[in-house]
Amino acid sequence: MRHKLLFIWFLLFTVGVSAQQKDTIDGRVITLSEVIIRSGTDVKGFVNKVKLDTSFYKAFKNLRVLNFTSLNDIRMTDKKGRATATLSSRTRQYAANGCRYTKKESEDVSGDFYDQRGGYNYYTAELYASLFFAFDTVCNQTNIVKGTELSLKHKSGIEKNKEQLKMLFFNPGMKIPGIPLMGDKAAMFDDDMSKWYDFGIDIQEKNGVPYYVFTVRGKTKEEGGDPDKLVIDKMTTWFDYESFDVLSRTYSLSYKAGLYSFNVDMEVELSRFGELLVPTVIRYNGQWSVVFKKKERGVFTATIFDFSH
Repeated sequence: MRHKLLFIWFLLFTVGVSAQQKDTIDGRVITLSEVIIRSGTDVKGFVNKVKLDTSFYKAFKNLRVLNFTSLNDIRMTDKKGRATATLSSRTRQYAANGCRYTKKESEDVSGDFYDQRGGYNYYTAELYASLFFAFDTVCNQTNIVKGTELSLKHKSGIEKNKEQLKMLFFNPGMKIPGIPLMGDKAAMFDDDMSKWYDFGIDIQEKNGVPYYVFTVRGKTKEEGGDPDKLVIDKMTTWFDYESFDVLSRTYSLSYKAGLYSFNVDMEVELSRFGELLVPTVIRYNGQWSVVFKKKERGVFTATIFDFSH
């Protein structure tokens, strides 16, 4: 393995302006960097690993079984980007025996962040809370991924919408059921959708470590694309060179159809706690328009640390 890494390092620092080569894998045209070409990477195997990856979803599931501290910053804004409602808090999750609960250590709120009953006034805040808070003890928690796929079964209304968004965030490329006209558009690897995307594979250095980098970008109209057919406008994923776990992902998502629309940019950084992969920074900037909810514009950052069993 050491010799292989040295070889990759040699490529990273000796290839100047990288030449590129296009390859066709299962009907998808993929741009390969010079580094990938020279490294002898099994491109078809690489793409299959990307499609079948569960490490990203698993990292978030790991939060269900760990103690951790979270710094939470949520800002709802107007059209000009001015804050209209905010929350800044520090929370600590405690997890044991399949149950977890969140303790609020400090909180500073402004505007109409909460409604009169103490509930969230914003859909963005509800989504955030469903990912990171459990102010009422929640049990039957595990970090098992196999056989526990996200599902819309027995869900409706806001809970159904949140589950659909989780599907899109955690499993980009899968079909999303229950959202009119969206499901197939999210399936970027399917034969009838992949033609609207440019795919690319590279090896890049980040913080002194080589990573596989997989990029997906929707083609512009000038390139023969159709933005109206896309949900994933752009996504870049950094994979651990040895384990192939996802260690970072940025993505831009957009969708518009009648009473349901969104335009979102997200960035997720992951780290290791022992043998577990966990998200440590999540940044979000987006706007939503959902039936029976006013249009929302929000920015949030979650900083997660101090993990323990």
